[in-house]
Amino acid sequence: MPTRRLTVRNKQRWELGRVPILEEALFRKRILEEVASGARLANFFGLLEENGQLRLFALLGEEEASNLHFYSFRMPKGALSFQSLTPELPQAYGFEREIAEQFSMKPEGHPWLKPLRKPISGDTGFFQAKGEEIHEVAVGPVHAGIIEPGHFRFSCHGEEILNLEIHLGYQHRGIEKMMPEVTPERRVLLAESIAGDTVLGHAIAYCSAIESLTTCHISPRAEALRAVALELERLSNHTGDLGALGADIGFLSASAYFGRVRGKFLNLLMELTGNRYGRSFCRPGGVFFDMDSKMIDNFKRRLEIAKKDIQEISDLFFMRPSVLSRLENTGVVSAEMVKQWGFVGPAARAAGYAHDVRMDYPHGMYRFHQIPISLGNNGDVYSRAMVRWLESRRSIDFLLELLERMPKGEILTPIGRLKEQHMALSMVEGWRGEIIHMAVTGRDSQITRYKIKDPSFHNWRALELAVRGEQISDFPLCNKSFNLSYAGHDL
Repeated sequence: MPTRRLTVRNKQRWELGRVPILEEALFRKRILEEVASGARLANFFGLLEENGQLRLFALLGEEEASNLHFYSFRMPKGALSFQSLTPELPQAYGFEREIAEQFSMKPEGHPWLKPLRKPISGDTGFFQAKGEEIHEVAVGPVHAGIIEPGHFRFSCHGEEILNLEIHLGYQHRGIEKMMPEVTPERRVLLAESIAGDTVLGHAIAYCSAIESLTTCHISPRAEALRAVALELERLSNHTGDLGALGADIGFLSASAYFGRVRGKFLNLLMELTGNRYGRSFCRPGGVFFDMDSKMIDNFKRRLEIAKKDIQEISDLFFMRPSVLSRLENTGVVSAEMVKQWGFVGPAARAAGYAHDVRMDYPHGMYRFHQIPISLGNNGDVYSRAMVRWLESRRSIDFLLELLERMPKGEILTPIGRLKEQHMALSMVEGWRGEIIHMAVTGRDSQITRYKIKDPSFHNWRALELAVRGEQISDFPLCNKSFNLSYAGHDL
């Protein structure tokens, strides 16, 4: 394949001018060829250049070779549309809706160009199924439980779900728009607020992007402390999700036990960072707090106990026939769906798709302490639960190994001035999956564009597909097995 592309690495910067600018037809051709060869459309976004022209960038991930490829094309002046990739590449479905919404640029041929985050009106409303005994069930945006706002529109035949359409955007906060406008001190606070249960995943992604735009190299000690915090965040959320699944099927003893173990991980995170969710810990240049030898020994002891606790309750949970009958073959997301739509994280790994940023595009301590990828094979609720359990065990093993050999170094290093007219990429495997932050600077070293992609951006579509053909009473169980972020989507 011709080399008119830029190949980059995770946590790397490059001059903006190095990204090849192709004609639209060639841009489409290269993307489709790469995906046909096994790549994945990891990001697709727009940038308004100084002259007011829109430039579109595509990032393709080639997991087997750990390569990341960049392409771009520039919209002609006065153009109001471009040719949609979605009919040939469903992975572009959400990206193109976002571009249309942010830049009023229509992707011609897009099959369902409804707003991604704005209110629905006119002919861009919900899909409607018609026929005898077909009825609709509308849920939200205000829900009975204390959860975030989102609207779920079910088309049903009796109790069977024929189609689910999800509309979000009810708490759109404009974080991407604010990022270039606020001071550097406030940017990191915005990053920590992208998704309240993924504070560390997004904070580390932000800090890494900013560090990449400077000459700053943080110490191995700071990298290790970030990894400890990130894995504790993963552990607390995975055990919390397993407990939520237990509650949803009426297995209250498992729910209570997993909830207690989740509390242990949150307490460890609070002792390390001063906050149960890890706020005000990561900053560009490193971290604010260190661990002494006494704390390290204490953490190792408590992690060993937690590992034993997780094993005991998981043996009980995953071997009960009543549990298996509810979880197995419910809410299936096939490997073909994962490949077609580009799903990420445990939802993809549960269907056998072996993609994990920590292994494919390792950064920090993950370059030296590798975590095996945890896989399922059926893509159902059971497989998603099993992946969470396996990842929890392997995260504890990773932490025990890392704490045994903590590197030395300063925990915080000055970062210096950002490089002018550069672009930087930062990828982190959050507990829901792949997080991507992109930062672009202008002539004055100020950030002119900041692009954020939370894993839920991809995986809400997975939930829509998983419930087709299921009973509507199974929707809460399917929903909890993904546990996606409304806030992370409503940027």
